[in-house]
Order: sequence, then C-alpha cells, then structure tokens
Amino acid sequence: MKAGMINYDPHQWRNHFFDIKGSMVREITGRVLVCVIWSAAVVWAYRNGWHIAVPSTLHSLVGVALGLLLVFRTNASYDRFWEGRKLWGGMVNETRNLIRLAKAHISDDPVLLARLTRWTAAFPYAAMNVLRGTSGLGLAERYLPLERVEAARQVQHPGLFVAQEMTACLRQAYKNGQISDIVLQMLDQNIQLLIDYLGGCERIRKTPLPFAYVIHLRRALIVYCFTLPFALVETYGWTTLLDVFLVTYIFFGIEEIGVEIEGPFGFDDNDLPLEQICGTIQQNVAAIAELDLDPVSIETIESGAL
Repeated sequence: MKAGMINYDPHQWRNHFFDIKGSMVREITGRVLVCVIWSAAVVWAYRNGWHIAVPSTLHSLVGVALGLLLVFRTNASYDRFWEGRKLWGGMVNETRNLIRLAKAHISDDPVLLARLTRWTAAFPYAAMNVLRGTSGLGLAERYLPLERVEAARQVQHPGLFVAQEMTACLRQAYKNGQISDIVLQMLDQNIQLLIDYLGGCERIRKTPLPFAYVIHLRRALIVYCFTLPFALVETYGWTTLLDVFLVTYIFFGIEEIGVEIEGPFGFDDNDLPLEQICGTIQQNVAAIAELDLDPVSIETIESGAL
C-alpha cells in the first residue's frame, strides 16, 4: 500500500475544488448527515407545536471558543507534520554528506564504499518501516545480501541494525588505515544524526496529542452541533438544515484535518511521501558513489563485497 502527498497547484481553484481524495469528505460525511437529519427532526418538532427554540446568544459565544480550540488543534497537528518533514529533510542531507565524505577518503576501496553506500541507502527504508510498524528494509532488500536482510527482519529495531552495519563499514575503513580517527568521528557523526532524526520521528509517532484535549474538543463539537438547530430553528425554519450542514462540514472538517496530519508517517492521502524521499536518498547516494544499486548477484555476495 503506497502513501504519498497529493501534488497540486495552489494557484488553481477549479482543478481541485470538487476533489474527494484527500479532502476529508469521506471521513466526515456520516457525522454531517447525522447532524442534518437531527436538524430536520428538530425543525419538524418545532413546526408541530413543540416549544424547543432557545436563544442563539449562547451558541454564538460557544462558537467563538470552539473555533479557537479547533485552530489550536490544527496548529498543533501541523507543527507535528512540519517537524516530521524537517527530520526527514535532515536524513536526506546527512546521507548525502556521509557518502560524499566517505568517497573522498575510501574511493581507493570501491568494494567497501559500495557496501557503505548500499547500507546508507537502506537506512531511510528501515526508518520508514519502523515508523509504520512494518518489518524489513523495503526496496533496499533488492541490493543487500539475503542473510543480512533476514537478520534485519528479525531484529527489534531495523533502523539501528542498519546503522550498526554502516558503523561496521567505517570501522573496517579505519582498521585498514584508510581513514584517520578524526575522519572516523566526522563520518560517525553523520550516522549519529541519522539516528537522532529517526528518534525525533519516533517521538512524534509515539506521542499523540493529549487525550483530555482531544476528547474535550470532540465532546464540545458534538454538543454544539447537535444543539445548534434549537438556536436556529425559530429564525430560519427549514433553512436550518442548510445552516447546520455548513457549520458541521466546516467544524468536523477542521477537526478531521488535524487528525489526518498529526501522524505524518502513515499511509493517509496527506501524509509525507516517505517512499519518494527514500527513493531520492537512494538515487543521490548512488550518484555520489557512482554506483548502480541493482539487485545483488550471487557472485557479489560470495565474493565478500557486501
């Protein structure tokens, strides 16, 4: 199952005005329809002599407070989304820097450089699977030795497993005298930052918005939307249905957008395009190392090149 951010032209209105995919319409349709049907029942009861109308002043005041809560909810979710994107941008930069510096120092050992490049390209795939709760190394498994791929599938944390393989490459280069201890520290710093970025993403994934805040907001939304017809029926009559539809569509839509983007590493339409970022890293490091990341052949594995 692939996820990917929807590409669109922000200058165009008509091209996407009626789009359903990624617009949260499917997610909120049920809630909105229930509110509209309830509104129809309220209007019918009022027009048949039930004295159920209430002053609209209270709903006006509550609506302002509810709007502020929704704004905070959306801002908090977008902060998480944008922080996740920055962390993955850091992964892109650090993988480039790692292979760039490694090539400058161990280019005389193409086998070791190729090994380091393959494991570096595998790190974002491992990170993606960690964040999504899946196993393995994704597309990176095509160009890694089978026994190491199987080992990565069995470990508790594939991201750390790949980082250890990268460190092993650096340790081998240091042992061979290809890099000094200072260069080793510089290269290892890139790996440390990759682990830090992954840890930051795990923090976002494992720390949802406070339960009390989310529950209180949803309760307030339900109470407000289901009591709104009582404040409108006396003034608007059957037009209350349209008014409730507009209000609930906007309010439930804003809340659902917050839900969609607060966890940006999954498969939702508005989540980060992690597969695309992983592919970019793979292409970048392969280009820097001048290496074709093709599926590993049996001859390559048996020769000890990996």
